[in-house]
Amino acid sequence: MFRLFATLTAFVVLLAAGSPASAQDKTITVFAAASMKNALDEIDAAYTAKTGVRFTVSYAASSTLARQIEQGAPADVFISADTDWMDYAVSKKTINEPTRVNLLGNAIVLIAPKDSKIDSVAIGPGFDLARLAGDGRIATGDVRSVPVGKYAKAALEKLGAWQAAAPKFAMAESVRAALTLVARGEAALGIVYSTDARIEPGVKVVGTFPADSHPAIIYPVAATTTARPGTSDYLAFLRSTAAKTILERYGFTFLVSPTT
Repeated sequence: MFRLFATLTAFVVLLAAGSPASAQDKTITVFAAASMKNALDEIDAAYTAKTGVRFTVSYAASSTLARQIEQGAPADVFISADTDWMDYAVSKKTINEPTRVNLLGNAIVLIAPKDSKIDSVAIGPGFDLARLAGDGRIATGDVRSVPVGKYAKAALEKLGAWQAAAPKFAMAESVRAALTLVARGEAALGIVYSTDARIEPGVKVVGTFPADSHPAIIYPVAATTTARPGTSDYLAFLRSTAAKTILERYGFTFLVSPTT
């Protein structure tokens, strides 16, 4: 009886060892800019339905994610909301550079709470954001590190509005945190990506920043140097027609030719 049990146990172990992929192999860990959440959740669900691969996704500011990867966080894919933080990750040798692709574009907009009396605003040279905000706060990502905040500051500096408005800013840890401050009425105005404004019913867009007032908003994507097998297939899916359809529905600009 003992010999039979041992034989059966060995057979089960051999079957497990010979299976096409372990459960771990069927999981991809993605670190993605907070502004990607709604669109990427839908893309990942479509990929899971197609392949059976499941996802662990961390959404945060690109600055936070790049530093976590540098410190050894187990990510397979990094999607940044700007090229600076992808460049940083590359410089720290945590990114498989040949896999890097500038996938998406976006725009930044001025938002207000849905019930705000502020309506359509013309944003251009001489734009007086400080006066528009009055006694209220202006929410965006931390202008020192969070991509949306960096884009916002660059635009306001070019338009001559930064110096007067700077004291009124409430710096948030991510673009979604800034969005929430405005939706709750805790900030009179906010500067976020147009894609974020589209998914939050508690805010309205009152103005769009000219594209030439700030560096181009580019979302690069790449595999990490520790990426698990199967990551390249997922990166290919992000460039597919199916992914393009989803991303454009959320307001992103697709910067590459779809692969399939």
